[in-house]
Amino acid sequence: MTPPPDDDRFDWQAAEHDLTDPAAASAEVVDLDDARARRAPRPRPPAGNERTHFDVPLDEEPTPGGGPVDLPPLAPSGRQPVVPPHLQGWANIKASARYGLAVTAYRVGFHGLRSPWYAAQASFWAVVGVFRLANRQRRWWWVSEQTALRQAAADANDPAMWHKLHREVKATRAWRGTVLAVGTATAVIGAPIVWALAPGWALTVAVLLAVAGLAHVGRPADRPIITAATVAGRFRRINSDVVLRAYYAASLGHPDRANQQITFGSNMSRDRTDTGSQVLIDLPFNGKTWEDVLKARAAIAAGLDVSVNQVFLTRDKTSHRRHTLFVADRDPLAVAAGRTPLLDGKARDIWAPAPFGLDERGQRVELLLMWISVLIGAQPRKGKTFAARLLALYAALDPYVRILTVDGKMSADWDKFRLIAHRYVCGVVPNTRDTDPITHLLDMLREVKAHIQEVNDFLAKLPTSECPEGKITRELSRKYPLLRVWLLVMEEFQNYFETDDQEVNKEIAGLLSFIMAVGPSAGVIILSSSQKPSGVGAGDVARLFNRYRDNHAVRFALKCGNDVVSRAILGGDAYSEGFDASALPTGKEYLGVGILYGADDNTPIVRTYLADHGDAEKILTAARRLREAAGTLSGYALGEQITREVRDVLADVRTVFRGKEPGLHWKVIAARLAEEMPEHYADATDESVSAQCRAVGVPSVNVNMRGSVNRGARKVDIVRLMDDRESA
Repeated sequence: MTPPPDDDRFDWQAAEHDLTDPAAASAEVVDLDDARARRAPRPRPPAGNERTHFDVPLDEEPTPGGGPVDLPPLAPSGRQPVVPPHLQGWANIKASARYGLAVTAYRVGFHGLRSPWYAAQASFWAVVGVFRLANRQRRWWWVSEQTALRQAAADANDPAMWHKLHREVKATRAWRGTVLAVGTATAVIGAPIVWALAPGWALTVAVLLAVAGLAHVGRPADRPIITAATVAGRFRRINSDVVLRAYYAASLGHPDRANQQITFGSNMSRDRTDTGSQVLIDLPFNGKTWEDVLKARAAIAAGLDVSVNQVFLTRDKTSHRRHTLFVADRDPLAVAAGRTPLLDGKARDIWAPAPFGLDERGQRVELLLMWISVLIGAQPRKGKTFAARLLALYAALDPYVRILTVDGKMSADWDKFRLIAHRYVCGVVPNTRDTDPITHLLDMLREVKAHIQEVNDFLAKLPTSECPEGKITRELSRKYPLLRVWLLVMEEFQNYFETDDQEVNKEIAGLLSFIMAVGPSAGVIILSSSQKPSGVGAGDVARLFNRYRDNHAVRFALKCGNDVVSRAILGGDAYSEGFDASALPTGKEYLGVGILYGADDNTPIVRTYLADHGDAEKILTAARRLREAAGTLSGYALGEQITREVRDVLADVRTVFRGKEPGLHWKVIAARLAEEMPEHYADATDESVSAQCRAVGVPSVNVNMRGSVNRGARKVDIVRLMDDRESA
């Protein structure tokens, strides 16, 4: 019989029962699955004030796995490779074999440890299985399933049918009873013979198979004896209805208004790594843009009923209203990226991208350091220093890169860089590792400035055949030692804009601003980190600080305390695009997680690789060996110091006294020194000159110059000190 297509009152049980009736044997056979599918409720277009129903199927049932959003790579002919990718090449074969052996070894160890417990369970359930198997044989012999049919015939007052069924059951019981009797007799007689004649290994195998079979029969269906070594995680299933509900709830469209519907550019599918679901979404033609989607990310997550850390949006380059929605099965940011691949200690190339971490899709994130400057910022203890050190460690493994390290927080994080650093500055005040950090910093920055100027002059003199673009190339940096790449690390750089000497602050700010503006073109990479990227200094110092901070090309922001700090690190444009580091999750499992902005068109959330203190020491020890082998170890790592010309301040000050002047104000002395000896005193101030003179014994006294009394020095004191020095 054929059921009416839309009649929900059709008696399905009666129809299925009729199929067993001999009289209905010639009737039309019904495809029950197809019939049930026709019974499914059909969506109706909303009319009037009816509410839109989102629980009806909007698409045809997808094929297993769905349709991929990003098509897998194919040859130009469109053919799949004959040899699977994981078996193409010896390296892939070895990697696949290693993976297979590792998984097998893990499972063998897992089950081997639990094998005694498996044996105990199997023995218990085998005993239960004996009784269950005997009961099954009894029911099979007695044809228990026919009892209901005979009772139905009796209830229907149909003696003919009852007698027919009774005769059939008697005949069946007689035949099955004979089969059971023969089988039992065979087992009783044959078992002792087999036990006496069969070899021991065959008996062992037979007993194991019997116990396993009886245990399988005896155990409950929900009580497996062998525990799974790996368990697939459970996750929320995302379908097109749920996605539409989320987007409409986020006010990105409206289901009942013309030209306001959200549409799909692909089928819902699992991503290639099988870690989540993805779909290509087209916003309606109502003026909504990619920026609106970014701002609505939290609302979309709420509509999907998942954590915001599981929702990731990727811009489509073909349309400003199209994007890919990826919903992870679980929070991917809480999964650590693992140890850095730099632990192998092999030489690296600064002209190649540095491995930085993994993004939310588990894809490797790399950063090309050449021609850029990097700013890293975060709250304390969120992984800022580890992230900056990770990039510096990559540069350290290139023996042709000179590294200059400035540690503004005087921690142990950068201490091992002394093994390879060309220059090393530690702290802001004198300490056991650096007796005069501010002076050493100024000397180092002046050296970098002079190097940049020298490199640019050298490049200008090279013929265009050797240097066609007027820039450093990898070949030139290997050929000419002057053109080696330099990496300047500025850890907690804001501390050097807030020293006690305002003139020193100005000079440091000016030098850093110059290096930032001109350095990258001369092969000087700047790597800066700060937990206080705003509100530093005043006047010119604040202006230069902001210029230095804002000119970084690439920014990496880990968890920030508020959106103001996030804007200072990532920039205002990033915030307007919806990237806010203060919204990153908090917790130990999220250390090292941050937003990478400016490296390319994508802005991934990166889980950085880990390199702790022990890893850093191991990598830097290998880096030193590489530099020793290449002959490129220099500067601080070799025990060298920046040569400084020692001036005779007494003699210099004596020369600025004119005629019979008995004394001069410190301000006048500083001005005359800067005028007459600018190569040494161009930046001299009354405070700095006074400090140098007082350090050699010149008293600071009140001096009257043309009726103006100020602190200064007397000529007689300077002459006396010079005479005493000569007589000694």
